[in-house]
Amino acid sequence: MKKVSFCGISGSGMSSLAQVLRLSGYEVCGSDRNFDLGRDLENKKALESLGIKIFPQDGSAINKNLDFLCASTAVEDTIPDVKAAKEKGVKILTRPELLAQIFNKYKYGVAVGGTSGKTTSTAMVGYILDKAGKNPCVINGGLLRNYEGRKGIPNIIYNKGDICVVEADESNGSIDLYNPYIALINNISLDHKSLEELCVLFQNFANRTKKAVVVNDDYDLCAKIKHQNLIRFSLKNPQADFYAHNIIPLSDGTQYELRGKPFKLPLIGEFNVANALASIATCEQLGVEPFEAAKILETFAGTKRRLEVLGKKNNITVIDDFAHNPDKVTASIKALRNYDGRLIVMFQPHGFGPMRQVGKEIMENFAKYLNDEDLLIMPEIFFVGGTVTRDISSADLINHAKASGHEKSFFVADKRAAEELILREAKAGDRIVIMGARDNSLTDLGKEILKKC
Repeated sequence: MKKVSFCGISGSGMSSLAQVLRLSGYEVCGSDRNFDLGRDLENKKALESLGIKIFPQDGSAINKNLDFLCASTAVEDTIPDVKAAKEKGVKILTRPELLAQIFNKYKYGVAVGGTSGKTTSTAMVGYILDKAGKNPCVINGGLLRNYEGRKGIPNIIYNKGDICVVEADESNGSIDLYNPYIALINNISLDHKSLEELCVLFQNFANRTKKAVVVNDDYDLCAKIKHQNLIRFSLKNPQADFYAHNIIPLSDGTQYELRGKPFKLPLIGEFNVANALASIATCEQLGVEPFEAAKILETFAGTKRRLEVLGKKNNITVIDDFAHNPDKVTASIKALRNYDGRLIVMFQPHGFGPMRQVGKEIMENFAKYLNDEDLLIMPEIFFVGGTVTRDISSADLINHAKASGHEKSFFVADKRAAEELILREAKAGDRIVIMGARDNSLTDLGKEILKKC
């Protein structure tokens, strides 16, 4: 039996791989500094329920009998597990390297790429294939609400078939590692890399794809992708292979029309209709008839932290959202604008590098799509450690939001101060949106605010 340890095992990307290997017959252990600090304990319990042994992050998980250590790209070489692996000659793989090794062994690999929408589209493709009896293995970065209640963390669907569906991340260039049977490119827009770099990455991604490339025809840069079997989807172009129109916001989702038939998606936002089209188009390439796929999506519950309603109290709704780049922020705010109620948005940016790259554009998008009465509240940039240049602050970004025309923009010292301001300001009819990535405590913050409303 192969033995492997994971350093940073609680993260959504790492925990999904750990679970897949465990269910495949590996002996799996791991560590996470969050566990050592008393955080993410539900994840710890869920992993242990599958027989994954959790160690303190002090190097004790590492021994010479390990086949390899998988280390999150978020951990540093100074972490005791990584140091111990190097000292004992244990092979170290990054998460993208391990994911690519697993993915590339499958006969039918579906790699979902794009600067936005990867997690939801991966979940949709996996859900359709699972419900259609195609027995996929799905390795996702988000928690799948349809699969809550199963043993383990619900960020995978594990079947012993010949289809594997994964998110292919472009932000660190690891998309170059995947050789798909089918590639989905949801969009190409500014995020962690320049548009020039992204266009090269995605064209190379398409070049390595065997059967078909599914692209979003509503993005100019996607429309430029070349492949011998290009499948286009669109909300704007009736000539696209998959076109949705008559899109109507509903109180509990969105209605749309596909090839003359109406369907209901239990998620809000036009961007989710685009995700649905992308997933329907992708699954057709694996033998699922489009109307069947659209019908299956009528019971798709979504993924955690994607405009997820945590609850409602005293006519105040609290929403949890993962939006963190310009496209995602715009899509979320535009979707919320289709419904009544003032917005109180607490946005916690992550990463000093990303904020230098896209922070001003995010602020400009907030200023463009928030109403004058809406509030934007920002604590300091989320930082998990390491050596980075900390030459930008949320205070700078808030100043840019104000300069861009949104006066009710406030910088606060931390999340606790943000909570206090939100609770002082919130009134009946408001929608409080806790927005940001990477910080697992944001959901807990939203739940705490809901309790106190």
